[in-house]
Amino acid sequence: MSALATRAAQVGSPPRTPGRMPATVEAIAFAAGFAFLACLPLLVGGSYGRHVLIMAFLYAVIASNWDLSLGYGGIFNFAHLALFGIGVYAYALLTKLVGIEPWTALVLSGFIATAAAVLVTVPILRLKGIFIILVTFGFAQLVMQVILSQSELTGGTQGIVRIPGLTLGDHSMIRDNKFAYFYLALGLLALSTAALRIIVRSRLGAAIVALRDNEDYAVARGLSVARLRLFTMASSAFFTGAAGAFYAAYQRNASIDVFGMSLSTVILSMVLLGGTGTIYGAILASFLLTLFSEAMADFGAWRPMIVAVLIVGVMLAYPAGLAGLVKAAAGHAGRLVRST
Repeated sequence: MSALATRAAQVGSPPRTPGRMPATVEAIAFAAGFAFLACLPLLVGGSYGRHVLIMAFLYAVIASNWDLSLGYGGIFNFAHLALFGIGVYAYALLTKLVGIEPWTALVLSGFIATAAAVLVTVPILRLKGIFIILVTFGFAQLVMQVILSQSELTGGTQGIVRIPGLTLGDHSMIRDNKFAYFYLALGLLALSTAALRIIVRSRLGAAIVALRDNEDYAVARGLSVARLRLFTMASSAFFTGAAGAFYAAYQRNASIDVFGMSLSTVILSMVLLGGTGTIYGAILASFLLTLFSEAMADFGAWRPMIVAVLIVGVMLAYPAGLAGLVKAAAGHAGRLVRST
């Protein structure tokens, strides 16, 4: 091999991991999947059905980005939902108090959440295990207390209402039965998923996984724990904060409830049920749990128990989550095809 070819191999994309879908095949499947989702308004009648899908898209953004830090990075980041809440309140304050244009405020909210992620990462650069959980959980509680204490700006327990929504020229997004918000939420999910998959398929993504699997060996090979943790946390924060801003614009209110343990539990369940370290698994679980929970609405107080039993059942049968279930089903189908 020539020196030029050797150099190209060194700086190019990493060798394909055995069992990993080739990039071209994944890109085709990605486009086909989101094209199918774009057609759902033709199949789902009524604004309520589109509302459920919009919330599923937002949950998928939050869960898949949490999977980057938790599943790929191995960082027990319990401040992730606080980043979502920061995006909610950043958008509310920027648009209602500062008067910034909504689309600009949405992007700025993503950067503010990223800055917050960097801030919480600094104390945990050299920590491990339970200590990371304690620091990140404490950060989430600190943010909530700051919002409660600054009630003259944040509304305290009452929250902020009548937040300016997103606009598309002269189009009325209030009277279009949620069509515009549906496609905007879908676009946000598509951008987030594409960015996450580019990261995890790159050499940087391989370094993040190497640090997770064997930190001592990774450091001995020259990888920086501090830089990789900062990158992982910051990368998982931008679209999480943007999803928070979108949520505030869509609901047109900001409530302290976004920092509650109930939402954190739901999103974490989506990450674990989908299978950590997959991205697509978290997205699939977000759709299934959201739709299944809505289908069980008539069961009242039994609904969370039924959902919990479903999660436990899947995790017992397939510890790798829904991603493991899909992979096992695909492998079985492949064996059947080869045997015929």
